[in-house]
Amino acid sequence: MIGRRLQRWLIGAVGALVALVAADRLLPPDLSKLDDLSVVVADRRGEPLRIYLSRDQQYRLPVALEQVDRRYVDLLLAYEDARFATHPGIDPLAVARALRQWADNGRVVSGASTLTMQVARLLEPRPRTFGAKIVESLRALQLEWRYSKDEILGIYLTLAPFGGNLQGIEAATRAYFGKGPAELTLGEVALLIALPQSPTARRPDLAPERARAAAHRVLDRLAAAGAITDVAAREAKQERLADARLRFPFAAPHLADRLRRGGASFVHTTIDGDLQRSMEGLATREAGAIADGATIAVIVVEHEGRRVAAYIGGHDYFSAQGQVDAARAVRSPGSTLKPLIYAFAFDDLTLHPETKIADTPIRFGNWAPRNFDRGFRGEVTVREALQQSLNLPAVAVLDRIGADRFRAGLQQAGIRLDLPRAAQAAGLPIALGGAGTTLNDLVTLYAGLANHGRIAPSRLLMDDAGAEPVQLVSASAAWYVARILADAPRPDALFALAAEGDRRRVAYKTGTSYGFRDAWAIGWSASHTIGVWVGRLDGTPRPGQYGRNTAAPILFKAFDLVPGNRGLTDDPPPDAAIAGAPNRRLPVALKKFRPKGGVEPEQGGALRIAFPPDGSTIERDRDVSGLVDALPFEALGGTPPYRWLVNGRLLAPSERFAEARWTPDGEGFARIVVVDAKGRAAHADIRVK
Repeated sequence: MIGRRLQRWLIGAVGALVALVAADRLLPPDLSKLDDLSVVVADRRGEPLRIYLSRDQQYRLPVALEQVDRRYVDLLLAYEDARFATHPGIDPLAVARALRQWADNGRVVSGASTLTMQVARLLEPRPRTFGAKIVESLRALQLEWRYSKDEILGIYLTLAPFGGNLQGIEAATRAYFGKGPAELTLGEVALLIALPQSPTARRPDLAPERARAAAHRVLDRLAAAGAITDVAAREAKQERLADARLRFPFAAPHLADRLRRGGASFVHTTIDGDLQRSMEGLATREAGAIADGATIAVIVVEHEGRRVAAYIGGHDYFSAQGQVDAARAVRSPGSTLKPLIYAFAFDDLTLHPETKIADTPIRFGNWAPRNFDRGFRGEVTVREALQQSLNLPAVAVLDRIGADRFRAGLQQAGIRLDLPRAAQAAGLPIALGGAGTTLNDLVTLYAGLANHGRIAPSRLLMDDAGAEPVQLVSASAAWYVARILADAPRPDALFALAAEGDRRRVAYKTGTSYGFRDAWAIGWSASHTIGVWVGRLDGTPRPGQYGRNTAAPILFKAFDLVPGNRGLTDDPPPDAAIAGAPNRRLPVALKKFRPKGGVEPEQGGALRIAFPPDGSTIERDRDVSGLVDALPFEALGGTPPYRWLVNGRLLAPSERFAEARWTPDGEGFARIVVVDAKGRAAHADIRVK
């Protein structure tokens, strides 16, 4: 009989155990809340740049147990669940105490919830009923079977409510103390222990006195239990506790928006948080000085590790089009590709910095490019042509190396040039901004020049090993370009410092797109590359705002903000042959550059005025200030340089070229005369209305 009873008991026990195991497998704890975390985009030190709401509109930040002040964890357990380390999810002693107090008083005096049971309630909230308590107890057992004590603590630290839409210790310390949970004062610990018990009634920002009182009760109870000393409790009560909710960080918003789409709840970027905020402040100040609705974008790359240290996709994220990432928007690069064009030619041994090159009128088919100031310099060195950003020499050099080859080389290095829709192939206008690109790609290119001609995407994530660089141009070609651009004049007297070893010694290039729509300045020192774009996101022209006067000053101010910036030196790479040779010592083939396919228009032929035609009547409009628009002149033939006279008066020396401009002082007749270098003259009589 006894044997049969024992057998039935064993069968029942095994059946109950099997049923429990089956129930555990069929009805596991619902951990879906842990899959709906706020995305934190952090800087290189792990400090948040931007924090996003979870899908259910909570600030529920991921946190690891080792990231939390150990004193907080120990005192939380001492206050909430002293036997947490030993009980199986339900504390029999706490249950017995609660039942005895209920029997003695006829009402519930204290609960018996363990921290594990609280975690079960946080995962699956239910009304406070006896049945819910039973379910929470069973769920607590499940949790203890499935997870370690540290894992259960981690869930609590992630889901505990701290008022409003703040869940978890990380969100609470960021919102109330402006810091992470790694280092907390005793008063802060007490407040954080008290808040989850009644998060709405004790919110420091809404009920600071009740929050303080609750924290003091926690300190008293911890002192009574011997977890802290009476002296420590008294000192903690003197602390000034939080009485407001702080704003979460909001830095690098455009970059954060892009990186959050990767799916990770914690995105560890290479951004230097302090530098990012400094650059954002600079961009905001400079935009206020411009005050014409322009946007400023800035990217800073450290050469060591190719890490992006600051990224500003636009200075005003909350403006009408502010969420457009201007650093990745395709825009006309103006003249910013010219250094790469010359670098290709240096590699081909087509050019040397001291090679003579002509800056004179030239046509490529039906296209006759012009310089920014519409003048011509005659014969100059390649160094001067690049420093002065002359258009005609750059186009002639691109014609020699091949526009398709140039574009293909950039594409192989990961840099895309967007051609106009009507274009079937790359054309010579890409030298002057005739193909679109982005600030991000231009900074990548210039950082490659700084890296001895090796191009690779910059790193944005700390755990990204980065791609292998592509050798776009040789180290010597990159050095030639750097040396030329480092000696280019600064935008104005404020940035005239360029002494050897000066931290401001920067190789830089500016650019302006057609119609003054885009102003660029990109430069590099020995340690950093910085790119600046200024323009309107809708593409509206900004007359008079070009790279040199708008973007370049911002570029140099940005370099002044970079800690540890080192200026360029003149040390050539080993393969920089004939690096410092003057023109007279160059090989014959390098002494003078000869265009490949361009045709000089009627040079040496009969001199004549192409515009305005003789006997013509020219109607000129007035601008908003009432001034008459300038009238362009163009001469063909003859021998440069030219002198222009109007009614016997010589135009300014800066306009002694084949093209010139003259502003009439009113209506009437005018005689225009052009005289070439050999004294030959041509004239045109016109009427201005």
